Amino acid sequence: MDKQRMTLGVLTLLPLAAACGTQTAGSGSARTETAPVTGVHWTVDRLTVDGKAVRAPSGAYLKIADDGRVSGNLGCNGFGSKVTVKGDRVTFGGMWTTDMACGNGPMSFERSLGRTFADKGGFTARADGDRLTLTAGSGDRISLTEEKDAPLRGTKWTVTALGDNNVSQPLPKGANAYFVLRADGTFDGRLGCNHASARATVGDGHITLGPARTTRMMCQDSLMRTEKTLLGLFDSKVTYTLDHRGIALTSENGTVVSAVAAE
Repeated sequence: MDKQRMTLGVLTLLPLAAACGTQTAGSGSARTETAPVTGVHWTVDRLTVDGKAVRAPSGAYLKIADDGRVSGNLGCNGFGSKVTVKGDRVTFGGMWTTDMACGNGPMSFERSLGRTFADKGGFTARADGDRLTLTAGSGDRISLTEEKDAPLRGTKWTVTALGDNNVSQPLPKGANAYFVLRADGTFDGRLGCNHASARATVGDGHITLGPARTTRMMCQDSLMRTEKTLLGLFDSKVTYTLDHRGIALTSENGTVVSAVAAE
């Protein structure tokens, strides 16, 4: 969701085999009474290799779109791929990953998860309610749990970056910027220094914000510059895009405000 430009090293292609599908599976056969595995953000809970379970680092996930495109995070690096579904068996095509370095824990988990995905025998997917287990022929398992999307209204959205469709920058240190779209049709939040509120009408992928009512405090220059940018969203119609627990607001002049759901 975050629109920040990421500096990548060489993209790595990994031939993988895994199992998820357009329908759920259990007891060795497809089940239609449980939720489908496509279009769901599956948080990786743990990885079991040779009978030893290791808890996944925060942020590891897998998501399969209805068109067969796969995205996710292995523990440190993001990845993408395509998937072919045959019943409760699924095979990934070549996978690309980013090339970032993290701490020893996340990198160790990522290497183990990558080796598990590389099992060419493929995986069997078994879904049970909000849980999904991918089991390789070797017996290694990836255990996942469905994480619900954050609702547009009522969520406290913490602003993380400002920019445009090409590049963005994180907020300056000390900038506490957030907003809430409330069910009564109002916008309430903080712009980096001052609190602000306005009328807000949501419809058809847009949010129409009325004029801002703000407090009148003064802060350091970097926070006031952030606030000036965010004030440009008001008294106009902005486009919003939701992606799981992230949101991007795009103003009429092309400014993109990236935010994530507060824990």
